[in-house]
Amino acid sequence: MSKEFEIVREYEVDATPEQVWEAATTGTGGWLWPMDPPEPRVGGKGPFGSEIVAWDPPHRYTNRVADIDSNAGQTLNQLDYTIEPRDEGRRAWVRYVHSGIFVDDWDNQYDGADKHTDFYLHTLRQYLTRFGGRPITAFTTFDGPGAAGAPDALGAVERALGLTADTAEGARVQAEGPDGRPLDAVVDYHNEYFLGLRTEDAMIRVFGRNHWGHVVGMSIHAFAPDADAKALETGWQGWLNGVFSRS
Repeated sequence: MSKEFEIVREYEVDATPEQVWEAATTGTGGWLWPMDPPEPRVGGKGPFGSEIVAWDPPHRYTNRVADIDSNAGQTLNQLDYTIEPRDEGRRAWVRYVHSGIFVDDWDNQYDGADKHTDFYLHTLRQYLTRFGGRPITAFTTFDGPGAAGAPDALGAVERALGLTADTAEGARVQAEGPDGRPLDAVVDYHNEYFLGLRTEDAMIRVFGRNHWGHVVGMSIHAFAPDADAKALETGWQGWLNGVFSRS
């Protein structure tokens, strides 16, 4: 049954309104995934076939997709950013609203979208404050094998990294990464649904989508000049598959 939804978040961040605007419009690969930049005008084309319905740099940006194929589980999607300066423009206050219509399995879809929102916006703030909005040099995202849909799938990834369900944010990870290479990272986000790791030149995101009937997935946002997306995907996909072949 079709039903509207709305997910609202408000937060402040140690970045200028201009930096937040850049990340939300043309720098999405640094914290979400790469998208075609929006046409800078009301009525212009936005990512994924959306239309720009509000464009006021660096204060208001809204894109809207109507008539989505209902097979996607959704028939309307809108993303809205309101950005205001704080501390004479040195910081920014942001109001983010994700709204639309889910057409199937509403409670599960809403719960997943709601919890993903917190993780995505946390990653945005990490991108702005830890990486200064640097241009991304490589991005990849992929899913684990079928076994990564098990109830304890995220726990298997935690154990492979030497972590437990109780590992606190701020803890240091020193583990074996792809191809046996050492991984030295900081846990910047951790709960029963998601795990975020930050290195000097990358963010590693682990999504416990097994909680919503899917499989664990990963995304890598890399900022090193020599980062290679294909090599990152091959290495980390192999590592993730290995976690579940051993489980």
